[in-house]
Amino acid sequence: MSGVDSTKLIYVMGPSGAGKDSLLGFARERVGTRVMFAHRYITRAVADGENHIALTHEEFASRLSYGLFAMHWESLGLLYGIGIELDAWLARGMPVVVNGSRQHAGLALERYPHAQFVHIDATPAVLAARLARRGREDARQIEARLARRPAFALPPQANLVTIDNSGMLADAGAQFLDVLTLGSHV
Repeated sequence: MSGVDSTKLIYVMGPSGAGKDSLLGFARERVGTRVMFAHRYITRAVADGENHIALTHEEFASRLSYGLFAMHWESLGLLYGIGIELDAWLARGMPVVVNGSRQHAGLALERYPHAQFVHIDATPAVLAARLARRGREDARQIEARLARRPAFALPPQANLVTIDNSGMLADAGAQFLDVLTLGSHV
């Protein structure tokens, strides 16, 4: 990690249905190439609204064995990874946005102690409606997902901003752009 400036890492996280992918797309359209958006590698087919690279479990395991992930985690039977290009971009002073995981934010904090963490959230009713529109789970599964929603906390030294994305995308998007502007000097 020598030479990596983790002050330029923006680690975005939040529950399913909070609108992380929508906010990331909103920001990407407005900041252009001034900010890098790290690819996520996931063992799931690409769906509408998502921006990731789909890998088989075998492909994921191979990349992991070659040390090609700066971060990786498992959630709900899926494997997620962020490529090592993240560290190369940070070492060159580029601001980088990562679509991460709340459950693994602590590990990201250990590796990138000066990162800016952004927790995207929405009301339970909004989360339920968005999850239903996504169509991956039935009503009972959505209810169970929302009921098991883990408490979220980072240590007090973490740089954390919370954005409520229950309303208009443009409102939450403006808040997210403020974080990118202040955190990356774009």
